[in-house]
Amino acid sequence: MPELPEVETIVRELRKKVLKRTFFDMWTDNPKMIYFCNDFKKQVKDLRDINEFKKEIKGKVINNIWRRGKNIIFDLSKNKSLLIHQKLTGHLLVGQWTLNKGLWEPIDNNFLKEPVNRYIHLMFWLSGDLMLALSDLRKFAKVELWDSDKLKKSRELNELGPEPLDKNFTFQIFKNVLPKKGKIKQVLMNQTVVAGIGNIYSDEILWEARVYPLKDVSKLSEKELNEIYQAIKKILKTAIKLKGESFSDFRRTSGEKGNFDKERKVYQKEGEKCFRCGATIQRVKLGGRSAHFCPVCQKSD
Repeated sequence: MPELPEVETIVRELRKKVLKRTFFDMWTDNPKMIYFCNDFKKQVKDLRDINEFKKEIKGKVINNIWRRGKNIIFDLSKNKSLLIHQKLTGHLLVGQWTLNKGLWEPIDNNFLKEPVNRYIHLMFWLSGDLMLALSDLRKFAKVELWDSDKLKKSRELNELGPEPLDKNFTFQIFKNVLPKKGKIKQVLMNQTVVAGIGNIYSDEILWEARVYPLKDVSKLSEKELNEIYQAIKKILKTAIKLKGESFSDFRRTSGEKGNFDKERKVYQKEGEKCFRCGATIQRVKLGGRSAHFCPVCQKSD
């Protein structure tokens, strides 16, 4: 699943490419990904709902694009907002396509021809002869249309923890939001504790901080907590600078891969040598997920 650096990369690129453009039309072959959201959620189910969504989108100008956790939010004209969560395999692409025998064929962009970018299930036409597509192999992504004022008050956004790269996210706030108990890797991935960190970057952060991923929060020293806090800032900033991690399905809006893979030290490196000490990287199961760590640098005792 795209995490904070990948989503932030998408947002920054979208601002450069589609800000102030107008929605002209849309297409989808997976209407169930779309919801009308205000006081309650209504899932799009039929052609009538699709036409209603088109009517709401058409003519709206993209005034701003921002991120909250792993959510991408388009602030539109006339008090409307579009929230997109890319989920496991979704990523937004910007370019030009033609529909050929039921398949979207990119025009003059070889990156968009890569197989991972060909699972297009949502397409928007924008002013300036530009198109915005959502490619999603697993079809888990969601698209929500909100009244802007209600979105800002919604549980979807307000139940998220603080943004780890916000200037107000101090070490003291980090300590305050941590629960009294819980394995530190799971705590870091809990979106109500800190927003945006998932499986990849929790592994990388804890390796950087030399903290065992299954260590309980209650047993972390002040020094370890500070090391984790500093690692959060360092790893996430580095990943954003390198345009995210494309180990799996994530691609930038151009269809290109991110470059964080060359910096990845521990995630999915089971059996390889630790970059720091040369010990063999291990993997342990944790609540249906995996944690990768160095048994020497990240001792369990």
